[in-house]
Amino acid sequence: MSRGILTVIPGFSGSGKGTIMKALLERHQNYALSVSATTRSPREGEVDGREYFFKTKEEFQEMISKNQFIEYAQYVDHYYGTPRGYVERCLSEGRDVILEIEVQGARKVKEMIPEAVLVFVTPPSARELRERLIGRGTETMEVIESRLSRASEEAAAMKDYDYLLINDDLDQCVEAFHELIQSERCKMERNREFQEKIQEELKEFLKGE
Repeated sequence: MSRGILTVIPGFSGSGKGTIMKALLERHQNYALSVSATTRSPREGEVDGREYFFKTKEEFQEMISKNQFIEYAQYVDHYYGTPRGYVERCLSEGRDVILEIEVQGARKVKEMIPEAVLVFVTPPSARELRERLIGRGTETMEVIESRLSRASEEAAAMKDYDYLLINDDLDQCVEAFHELIQSERCKMERNREFQEKIQEELKEFLKGE
């Protein structure tokens, strides 16, 4: 069984990362969405252990001290982190794991796991991003402006990612993402074991002749 692919989905807050991932998991069976830990408060409808593991700052800091995160970062006064155990278990089972995390955390994952695939998600325009943030109705204008300011900084680093996914049409976006991961599975560098196997088999055939 080949090892799964770790895909990191950073992007602007409000770009629709969560919506894309939800649709992807409903349509395709081999994906596992890593559940992050956070110190922010749950939004309406969110359930602990499903959208996030909701932690106090003290609990989060204890997990840091025990090296229980692949990465963690602070974003708009809250901590976010990726628990290590679940991710490693899914990859070893051949499942493709998706990390929906902030840009700061994505860089740390790439440094630690170079074969990880980074896909940056963005709406089609800055105006659309602002309208989506306002439309959520969960944050003050002060927080929204803070998120837009952070988005401006994040946009400067988009060139450092492997792929760009523009979330304009949800259905097209979800299928484009799925096709991207399937293409990654066919890369030569991810199939060294098969290459060695078939080379050895061919050598054995030649010996028989």
